[in-house]
Amino acid sequence: QVQLVESGGGLVQAGGSLRLSCAASGLTFSSYTMGWFRQAPGKEREFVARISWSGGITYYVDTIKGRFTISRDNAKNTVYLQMNSLKPEDTAVYYCAAGRVAGVWTSWGQGTQVTVSS
Repeated sequence: QVQLVESGGGLVQAGGSLRLSCAASGLTFSSYTMGWFRQAPGKEREFVARISWSGGITYYVDTIKGRFTISRDNAKNTVYLQMNSLKPEDTAVYYCAAGRVAGVWTSWGQGTQVTVSS
């Protein structure tokens, strides 16, 4: 049974930083593309970033390019999202996802709340 557990969310002032983690179990982590998504109140869930199984290829939504960095540690079965220069519009529940094929997400975490105050 695949489990993805996010952590690291919280309340931060605009301009601050947070690092999200997603610990995976029940899967061959190094074979999976990992991604981060977010859902703000009253909005659809949106893609944020993804990283290939090796970590060599990353892709970001335009709104967070240059501020967020996705990375992974296959030895620890963990994917990270470093978020810098946070803005109030980054406030959302952040979810981690896993898939054998990029864009086909088969497992999801429960989410972690990120709140950015102005």
